[in-house]
Amino acid sequence: MSNKPPFQKTYPWTSAPIIAQAPMLNIAGPELATAVSAAGGIGFVAGGNDVSNLERKFQRAEQLIKDYKAAAAAEGNLPTNNSLQFYNGPNLPIGVGFLNWGADIKTALPLIIRYRPCAVWLFAPPNCAADQVPWVEGIRAQTSGSVAIWAQVGSVEDAVDAVAKLHPDVLVVQGSDGGGHGLEKSASIVSLVPEVIDKLCEDGQGNMERLPRIVAAGGLVDGRGVAAALVLGAEAVVMGTRFLASSEAGIQRGYQEAILEASDGGVCTIRSTVYDRVRGFRSWPGKYSPRGIVNRTHTELVAGKVSERENYDLYQKALEQESPGYGANGRLATFAGTAVGLVREVLPAGEIVRGVRKETEAVLRVDRVARL
Repeated sequence: MSNKPPFQKTYPWTSAPIIAQAPMLNIAGPELATAVSAAGGIGFVAGGNDVSNLERKFQRAEQLIKDYKAAAAAEGNLPTNNSLQFYNGPNLPIGVGFLNWGADIKTALPLIIRYRPCAVWLFAPPNCAADQVPWVEGIRAQTSGSVAIWAQVGSVEDAVDAVAKLHPDVLVVQGSDGGGHGLEKSASIVSLVPEVIDKLCEDGQGNMERLPRIVAAGGLVDGRGVAAALVLGAEAVVMGTRFLASSEAGIQRGYQEAILEASDGGVCTIRSTVYDRVRGFRSWPGKYSPRGIVNRTHTELVAGKVSERENYDLYQKALEQESPGYGANGRLATFAGTAVGLVREVLPAGEIVRGVRKETEAVLRVDRVARL
């Protein structure tokens, strides 16, 4: 049994079970991140691979946090759903995620130092975790360790490598069901999370105090999945696909409608680099590929109906249309995880966090009673 302090000591505005929101590229903006944190979760803005507009995102997040606190103060002693109401810590109660194959540390580090997000999420180094060492050393040295390091991995091998070289505060273990980019070859969290924990415990000679916190990601959209992840050994979870159907997501209406219409996610989604090639997005390390809803861009190329060049041209033409097509009958990349069929309505992000937390508590309570 670990004697580590509860997650809430590091992130005092949060409520257990802790739900973090993935830093989805071009989707996770300040509005989404602050809404998640205000509901007692941990929101992340997407720094991505191009950090040229990151300062504007931090500035917007700062203002939104002030707005949340002001709104709570205006309500006086009335109970609110605003978890930021009494938070006065030195860090922004949101994190930021970077794609390390492209993000410029020389631009990002001064902004991290200045705005002090609660966490920096590192993902997809060009080669291995050693590429991320300058990020970790720079952040820890320049923020006196006040900014937590989250490292995302998708295999046991990568987990061992990240822990050995980065000593992250949090290890985000992403399973194969996750939407967007992940390892081309990986397992679901059902086996991956326990195997990662077992391996790290073995290497650490059973000393849990030396291990990072384990956070599960991939295929989690409701309380049943979150409860399962916690039983598997995760201390918290990450959701991405569920927040695509949130009011604050930076997402086009057609994309959101395609998410709601999708079903049978293991069949209707696929991992394929086709979606990167048609977007001219060729800088991802070779072992990664994105998961999205199977559509004409994929099926027509696989069936030999179009060439690579024709597929690219058709995709670019679709982007120019007034109502670009997403989903199964469209051409545009519609990234989503295999749990997309469980996403049935658009809600404010805060309602999603609170609803999933409540459902998780109910599931775990029923399981506990059943075992008595």
